[in-house]
Amino acid sequence: MSGILDLLNSDIGKSLIQGVSGQTGQSKTKTSNLLTMALPVLTQAIKRNSTSNEGALGIMNALKKHDGSILNNLDSLFSGTDLNAVSNDGGKILGHVLGNRQQNVQNALSQKSGIDAGLVGKILKMSAPIVMGVLGKQQRQNKVDSPEGIEGLLGGLIGNKSHDNNQSFLESILDADGDGSVIDDVAGMVLGGKKNKSGLGGILGRLMD
Repeated sequence: MSGILDLLNSDIGKSLIQGVSGQTGQSKTKTSNLLTMALPVLTQAIKRNSTSNEGALGIMNALKKHDGSILNNLDSLFSGTDLNAVSNDGGKILGHVLGNRQQNVQNALSQKSGIDAGLVGKILKMSAPIVMGVLGKQQRQNKVDSPEGIEGLLGGLIGNKSHDNNQSFLESILDADGDGSVIDDVAGMVLGGKKNKSGLGGILGRLMD
């Protein structure tokens, strides 16, 4: 199964980068760098929500809507009027998976990417439905219909190791302080609060070199 970062090297990924770049006025390089960090963070956050039976069932219910069809024509999406509805949907997804830590994540990604935190938030809103679309497509292709299966799909999306510099984001976004709050650790590592070079900060540093 392809990982979430493989998406950025596909035709879909190129359309995503170009579309987001056009909507935010950021260069394709900066946009690509941010998405390389943001997509695994979003996927990991969704995975954390799938660890309880209730959370996994909620994700499965959401995937009835996010069936992967959003991936079919991203060029049209970013040039049309449906983007507002997609972004509104993305805002709801972020509210569920990040909760009150959303601003911390935006600030962390902003500092590392050099993109304004407000624009990072806009990009996350556009990206979240696409991540859900990738998951929905995988669910249908693999005929997954159980909470355990959903968690496994998400683990596969995060844990792909086909790119040397992007190896095992799953390991890099582990809950370092054991409080069950992966998002706090993401923010801390990106902002330099935690110095473990094998953690997210070290990997993101290599990504941005």
